Amino acid sequence: MKNIFAIGDQKVYKKIITRDDEAAFHGERVHPVYATFALARDFEWSSRLFFIEMKEKDEEGVGTLLHIEHKGPAFAGEEVVITATVEKQEGMELICAIEAKVGSRMIATGRTGQRMLKVEQLKGIFSKSGHDR
Repeated sequence: MKNIFAIGDQKVYKKIITRDDEAAFHGERVHPVYATFALARDFEWSSRLFFIEMKEKDEEGVGTLLHIEHKGPAFAGEEVVITATVEKQEGMELICAIEAKVGSRMIATGRTGQRMLKVEQLKGIFSKSGHDR
């Protein structure tokens, strides 16, 4: 793993919220707002942007931590800007503070954790669990 980032470094991910990002379960739309599960996916992606640059060819990142606190709703058609900030790096794990905003409106905050592992190590973990596809 390349240690090329420092505490305070940031990555920004921007996306337009779509109806596919709205709260729905088993085909039933619950609320016309940016869903927690979509926000979780995008929080993880924003911090993974660091790992894309950090990983060596024989490495891959896996999620270790996800915490989200909603502050307000966001709606289809709005642009959400998600900023991941390096909070700490301990060994092969990177912890990021995350903020999600629509314009100047904070919609969520949280944290993510990702750990870098060797691809072969991951294959071993997955095969032990019976999911070595």
